[in-house]
Amino acid sequence: MALINCDMGESFGLYKMGDDDAIMPLITVANVACGFHASDFNHMRKTVRSAKKNGVKVGAHPSLPDLQGFGRREMKISRDELANCIIYQVGALKGFLEAEGMTLYHIKPHGSLYGMAARMEHAAHAVADAADVFKVPLMGMINTLHEKIYTERGHKMIAEFYVDLDYNDDGGLIITREHDAKDAKEAAEKAVRAIKEGKVKSVGGKDIAVRADTICVHSDTPNAVELCQSVRAAVKPYLSAA
Repeated sequence: MALINCDMGESFGLYKMGDDDAIMPLITVANVACGFHASDFNHMRKTVRSAKKNGVKVGAHPSLPDLQGFGRREMKISRDELANCIIYQVGALKGFLEAEGMTLYHIKPHGSLYGMAARMEHAAHAVADAADVFKVPLMGMINTLHEKIYTERGHKMIAEFYVDLDYNDDGGLIITREHDAKDAKEAAEKAVRAIKEGKVKSVGGKDIAVRADTICVHSDTPNAVELCQSVRAAVKPYLSAA
C-alpha cells in the first residue's frame, strides 16, 4: 500500500516556494523543511498547522547547512558533525509538532544529503545516528546504503519512489538544482508501474528495480499540484492512510 509524500514548507521569510495550500489536501505525508535548506520558524509552524488541519502526517526533512544552494550542493562533513546537524533540525521541527499535539512520523534527508547517504557510509550512519535519538522510520531507496545501513542499524525504512525525478542506469536519482515540469499522465503511469511491477525506466532505457512504499512529489516542481492530482487518482486503489 502506497503513501503520497511531498517535500514542503520550503518558503523562507517573504520568499514563497511551492503551493503548499493546494498540495496538502492531496497527500498523506509531508516532509517539512527544517530551516537549513529552506523554511524558518514561522513557516515550520504554519506548515505543521496546515498538516494537522488536513489530517496529514509530518516528518522532518533535514538537509546540509546550505540555505543559498537549497541543500542541493554536496559538502565534506564528518559523521559526528552531520549527525549533530540533523539532530538539531529534527529537534526544532519536533518542538513545533509537540506544540500542535502531533508526533514525528519519520525522517527523510533532503537533496544532496539524501544522495550522499545513498552512497557514502559515513553519511548513512549519521542519518541513522539521528534516528537513534528520535526512534522514527527513515525514508530511503532500495538497493542503496539507505536500505543496507538503515536496516542493519535496526531502523524501519519506508522505500521511496520519485515521479518527478529521473533515475540513472545504476538506479540512482538524478538530483538537479531546479526541477522541471513533468507530464502528469506519464508520472501517474510511472507510479502505478513502480507499485505493481517494482520497476522504472532509467534515462538510458534500462529497467531499474524500485519499491514504492511511498511516492514523492516535490513542491518546487513547477506543476506539482497537477502531478499530485494525477498520481493520487492513479494510485487510489493502492493508497493507504499514513
